[in-house]
Amino acid sequence: MADRDTLPLPLEVRARLAELELELSEGDITQKGYEKKRAKLIGAYLPHPPGMEPSGQAERRPPVTPSSSRYHRRRSSGTRDERYRSDVHTEAVQAALAKHKERKMAVPMPSKRRSLVVQSSMDAYTPPGERHVTIQDTSSGSDGEGSLHGEGTPTSSHGSISMEHWISRAIHGSTTSSTTSSSSTQSGGSGAAGRLADVLAQTHVGPIAYLSLKRKSAPGPVENGNSLRRSCEFGSELVWPPLEPEENHSAPPDVTSYASEHSAQVERPQVSTTPRPVTKYGNAELMETGDGVPVSSRVSAKIQQLVNTLKRPKRPPLREFFVDDFEELLEVQQPDPNQPRPEGAQMLAIRGEQMGVVTNWPPSLEAALQRWGTISPKAPCLTTMDTNGKALYVLTYGKLWTRSMKVAYNILHKLGTKQEPMLRPGDRVALVFPNNDPAAFMVAFYGCLLAEVVPVPIEVPLTRKDAGSQQIGFLLGSCGVTVALTSDACHKGLPKSPTGEIPQFKGWPKLLWFVTESKHLSKPPRDWYPHIKDANNDTAYIEYKTCKDGSVLGVTVMRIAMLTHCQGLTQSCGYAEAETIVNVLDFKKDVGLWHGILTSVMNMMHVISIPYSLMKVNPLSWIQKVCQYKARVACVKSRDMHWALVAHRDQRDIDLSSLRMLLVADGSNPWSISSCDAFLNVFQGKGLRAEVICPCASSPEALTVAIRRPTDDCNLPPGRGVLSMHGLSHGVIRVDTEEKLSVLTVQDVGTVMPGALMCVVRPDGVPQLCKTDEIGEVCVCSIATGTSYYGLSGMTKNTFEVFPMSSSGAPISEYPFTRTGLLGFIGPGGLVFIAGKMDGLMVVAGRRHNADDIVATALAVEPMKFVYRGRIAVFSITVLHDERIVVVAEQRPDSTEEDSFQWMSRVLQAIDGIHQVGVYCLALVPSNTLPKTPLGGIHLSETKQQFLEGSLHPCNVLMCPHTCVSNLPKPRQKQPEIGPASVMVGNLVSGKRIAQASGRDLGQMEDNDQARKFLFLSEVLQWRAQTTPDHVLYTLLNSRGAIASSLTCLQLHKRAEKIAALLAERGHLQDGDHVALVYPPGIDLIAAFYGCLYCGCVPITVRPPHPQNIATTLPTVKMIVEVSRSACVMTSQAICKLLRSKEATAAVDVRTWPPVLDTDDLPKKKPPHLHKPSNPDTLAYLDFSVSTTGMLAGVKMSHTATSAFCRSIKLQCELYPSREVAICLDPYCGLGFVLWCLCSVYSGHQSILIPPSELEVNPALWLMAVSQYRVRDTFCSYSVMELCTKGLGLQTELLKTRGLDLSRVRTCVVVAEERPRIALTQSFSKLFKDLGLHPRAVSTSFGCRVNLAICLQPHRLGTFAEQGTSGPDPTTVYVDMRALRHDRVRLVERGSPHSLPLMESGKILPGVRIIIANPETKGPLGDSHLGEIWVHSSHNASGYFTVYGDESLQSDHFSSRLSFGDTQTVWARTGYLGFLRRTELTDASGERHDALYVVGALDEAMELRGMRYHPIDIETSVIRTHKSIMECAVFTWTNLLVVVVELDGSEQEALDLVPLVTNSVLEDHYLIVGVVVVVDVGVIPINSRGEKQRMHLRDGFLADQLDPIYVAYNM
Repeated sequence: MADRDTLPLPLEVRARLAELELELSEGDITQKGYEKKRAKLIGAYLPHPPGMEPSGQAERRPPVTPSSSRYHRRRSSGTRDERYRSDVHTEAVQAALAKHKERKMAVPMPSKRRSLVVQSSMDAYTPPGERHVTIQDTSSGSDGEGSLHGEGTPTSSHGSISMEHWISRAIHGSTTSSTTSSSSTQSGGSGAAGRLADVLAQTHVGPIAYLSLKRKSAPGPVENGNSLRRSCEFGSELVWPPLEPEENHSAPPDVTSYASEHSAQVERPQVSTTPRPVTKYGNAELMETGDGVPVSSRVSAKIQQLVNTLKRPKRPPLREFFVDDFEELLEVQQPDPNQPRPEGAQMLAIRGEQMGVVTNWPPSLEAALQRWGTISPKAPCLTTMDTNGKALYVLTYGKLWTRSMKVAYNILHKLGTKQEPMLRPGDRVALVFPNNDPAAFMVAFYGCLLAEVVPVPIEVPLTRKDAGSQQIGFLLGSCGVTVALTSDACHKGLPKSPTGEIPQFKGWPKLLWFVTESKHLSKPPRDWYPHIKDANNDTAYIEYKTCKDGSVLGVTVMRIAMLTHCQGLTQSCGYAEAETIVNVLDFKKDVGLWHGILTSVMNMMHVISIPYSLMKVNPLSWIQKVCQYKARVACVKSRDMHWALVAHRDQRDIDLSSLRMLLVADGSNPWSISSCDAFLNVFQGKGLRAEVICPCASSPEALTVAIRRPTDDCNLPPGRGVLSMHGLSHGVIRVDTEEKLSVLTVQDVGTVMPGALMCVVRPDGVPQLCKTDEIGEVCVCSIATGTSYYGLSGMTKNTFEVFPMSSSGAPISEYPFTRTGLLGFIGPGGLVFIAGKMDGLMVVAGRRHNADDIVATALAVEPMKFVYRGRIAVFSITVLHDERIVVVAEQRPDSTEEDSFQWMSRVLQAIDGIHQVGVYCLALVPSNTLPKTPLGGIHLSETKQQFLEGSLHPCNVLMCPHTCVSNLPKPRQKQPEIGPASVMVGNLVSGKRIAQASGRDLGQMEDNDQARKFLFLSEVLQWRAQTTPDHVLYTLLNSRGAIASSLTCLQLHKRAEKIAALLAERGHLQDGDHVALVYPPGIDLIAAFYGCLYCGCVPITVRPPHPQNIATTLPTVKMIVEVSRSACVMTSQAICKLLRSKEATAAVDVRTWPPVLDTDDLPKKKPPHLHKPSNPDTLAYLDFSVSTTGMLAGVKMSHTATSAFCRSIKLQCELYPSREVAICLDPYCGLGFVLWCLCSVYSGHQSILIPPSELEVNPALWLMAVSQYRVRDTFCSYSVMELCTKGLGLQTELLKTRGLDLSRVRTCVVVAEERPRIALTQSFSKLFKDLGLHPRAVSTSFGCRVNLAICLQPHRLGTFAEQGTSGPDPTTVYVDMRALRHDRVRLVERGSPHSLPLMESGKILPGVRIIIANPETKGPLGDSHLGEIWVHSSHNASGYFTVYGDESLQSDHFSSRLSFGDTQTVWARTGYLGFLRRTELTDASGERHDALYVVGALDEAMELRGMRYHPIDIETSVIRTHKSIMECAVFTWTNLLVVVVELDGSEQEALDLVPLVTNSVLEDHYLIVGVVVVVDVGVIPINSRGEKQRMHLRDGFLADQLDPIYVAYNM
């Protein structure tokens, strides 16, 4: 492998390579980008690959004729999928794969829980620990020229080695190396395939990506080399016009030039590095600068509203919304300058031969039926078969005529009343007949023609929810169908309701079912005859057509078109009277209808109809019938030929010499050629002549487009084209040689129909004529085409009324053309070649690929081993502004997990090697689970829909977004820092103010706060015990809502004294010792806290271990006790026993506990004296908490800070002794602890305490208490709110009857340390609005480790005048999520793309100052920037309490200074990112109110592709993708994004989530998900505040402790 160590590279190139590697390792560049750039750098220094002369002229090989060796070798492989296969193609696939094997794959296999390994054998299951599977290469042997690196290629002399065996060896790497090193020339191209694969391997640069299937640099040099020789293998002397070669081939091969997808040399011009200024619209600046007029609170509401409207940021014009998507996605695919372009002259329209005017051609089909029914009534018209192949019934022309008349008479006269008949001429009627009853269908069809009503043949609906049946119903509804004709047997088989009526099918109109069997019909009167007219412009019938998106359209065919089409077919096929024709096709539509029902009657032919059910039992039945009836013509599909090949061995006496025409209906499918060749090869010895095989091309809109004429001249060979797939993907025809890997061999489908004009136009945009070497959509101008889509005039105009233009812009004809939906070109001699269908076209990164071609490549990889033949669907889905290819296949039940995964990897490599396109998703589903069409094919649009809605239930999925998605925005380059001066000036110039804000000033606020005169909380409690001894401070409720216990001021004081005595006596504690308080939420905890203050100890509140979960909760308790250096543990008797239990002994070492004091039996006496601290700056208590990142951090709270904190809350919440406050929080840390234990003592209000754990027993407890005690202020956590929302969602009516009334609540504050959960607070408000909860009552608070409460927003409800000092509503803003990733804040309108709603975190507490600083440079930021929130306040914590005293962290977090601006103030860093906004709202003093918006924790933000992402945003997108995703958490692992989702549903749905999750994250966030982990509900850990512990989850994932249902590694 050419690497930079072995190549003589200049120094600057080596330096640039080193830089690239650094970028890759740091994740600034994707693996793919790295390789593109690397290949470009060293491309010029690569040596020529061996086996390629610099001129690129490889030897020419003689064209392989059908008698040559490769056809003999094919015989042994009867079971192969012949429909989708040409031998060269299979060998090409194998050669591409053999090369891949040289480079080991580094893709970990997905891991799956055992219960999910649905059908695979148990021993093949890969245990989770052994996921990193590399595919072993066991090949040995010589590296002979032309052998597939050690696997020799069996030549024709080794005919006994079956093809299957050779392929399996070629892939698995056999140890028995064959000796045929010189077999390259005579082995039918595999040697060349091997050699080309060599070239592939050598032009491949760069190491294999970790976790990604590497993009192969497919034939780069080869493309520059011999693909431009436009040789021709059209068999005969028809030659393409020679073109001048435009390139000099002696230049060194450029590895990167082969495709636009990988064009490395097209770099966009670098834009200057300053970020684009965020443009503002209208008055947006007014809102950002504080210079709008402060609105007084007494302004009338109308004016207020007007002012608000003016200040709202104006909507960016629509263009902004949609164009800037692409502005940001800078990686728009640039066209490759070396891509092939059409060079021929403009094509000319081709005219078919003259329509022969034959004197005895009937004037209409009904006239023909009348003629034959009366002249030769005994002549056979149609013979039907039973499933044993016996002739079941012969319909003669006489019977057909009389029965059709009977049907016509009955539908016109026997439905409805004489005055009001149900059907009149011109009305539409549905024909619902099964595939095994062509006779009844034929009678009904001609009956409709005679009655002049319009038949609409459709499939029989089997169940109420058939795939696609709803759309058929839509077609029937739009056609105004009210009557359905059906046969007796079919009518009996339809699903019935209990009353025996046929139910209305989903989406269908109400139908009258009418049985057409003769015995049910009345005879027409003798004098009644149908009115037989000449063919005119009335509609004859409507044929249904299913579109790519699953919608069903009706193509209307006029009577004159129907007749002219029959005449054209009669002339092209040379039909004669009384010929016998065997029809295997569906007689209700398409070729089967045109030949087997219509043209046959025009010529009085005899049709032998073979139903699909008989073909399934006996695939040879049609050949037997050809022999038995000496049939002259047979109409088949390539599938039928393939099946006959598989089954022909048992058959002795086959003679096909009677056949003069074998019509191949799907001959336009590029892969039918191999079926035709193989069929001819096998049956040539049984009388089949080569010139008999006649492929044709057709479409519902244009009917028969072209057909190969049967000739007697065996010297005129059919046309063949070997086309370069690379050229085809650019819409250009380049003739190639069969030895090439990526070629498509196509056969001609004959010439244009008689009397028709054909041209080829560009598939998109204006219908301009193509050049002669360009592929386009075939268009036809003829009488014999459809005329419209029924009822859809717009679509009709685009399809049936097309006027092709020449390059000068003039239409080429005054008559309109019809688009056929077929892609192709007109070759030499007027032969038509079809290379694909518009419906199967997928445009990926500007290149066109055909679904059928990709199916064929997938099936050529060990075709029959893993996947059922023909049970494979390929479609594209749009993700991130481009189409992505999805392959879904049904796997065999016996294939193991590992086999499937290897097969999938090989399919990816093969498609990549041959089509140079990546597959986005490959899914395997259990056999027989894909939605079927009535004839057993795959219902493509239904499959796609199930895939997109997550109901496909695959058993294996492989996603490759890393290799496919190449249009992500460029990774953000970090800008060099701008200096302080320019920041200040920049902010001034753009009118930005520095982002800082503060709460009210504590010093200036006069209030009658008695507690202010005390420095310590212990003194406040003693003062309250003296002045208001019987005032109740605390009331604790139990789960039934009854009072469990309560404390007055005096009781609390007395209890605290006893605890102080206990500590002094039994604990022998010194002043300043630390005491751990391990209590359940309640009154004991409060008493113990004040007891510690009374004796001078420092309390630490610790959550007790959970009795049901000691093993995981007790170690945390132990850790806090140890880290806080507690000298003793105080607790209740119950917990005391728990700490000494067996389970506890198993979990931790109990011998190392400090002394444990049980406070349930307290000493009677009180301590000699109560401790009074000497200095208010000494420690009051320690606050320990586990952060969301999983860090245990304790902070020190001094007496000064504690008192200031309580005062600040008292002022903000207006707390007085007369107030009651309900608290439903955990009392162990942060604001929860302060509200539970401290505030009541300081402010004197009564706290109603509700332990959150009690809500699990009784979810209504908290709200019932709030209602019962008529509480005005209440505090809760998000987990409490979620519990109420989920647990009481359906009980609001019941609660109302129980008297729950929340109308008195004016503030309900959620205590949190995270971004406000807007969706939860809104759904809570909405849910309880009916119970009187005011929508503005709910708000949030924000605190963190350095300052336990920065914002707290209790708003007061009522008029402006009554508000007093209270704050206004919380405001919600919508910011542009993409700007946020770049740390910029851009306000947008609600509902605009990429908008993210953010709610302010509450009003800033009195005495708190906030500034937004750059976390890296520590400089102040303007208010349109996202930065770290820094806080300065008298109640900041004074530092971390750590055993080791990490000084640097301490000073950085608690005493930071700005790097410029105000460098004197000491700030504490919160570790949270946010921004400040001036809101429109004012408080009572008329001041504008500054709102703080918290976006997320700095520790949790993920740096990906140079941008900052917040996990919650990605999680929100993921949760929305599927109803079964309960919860989601994301984190990064080695630069990969890992998404963990909890599945609430059956494990079968697990794999449905993988593509959906990947799609949504790509669409919303432009990120590629590396790993998707599906787990059970409850696996994602959350802390007591209900915040996700993503780091714990990450550790669990890395240690393999999650027991996942499925782990998918995206490549």
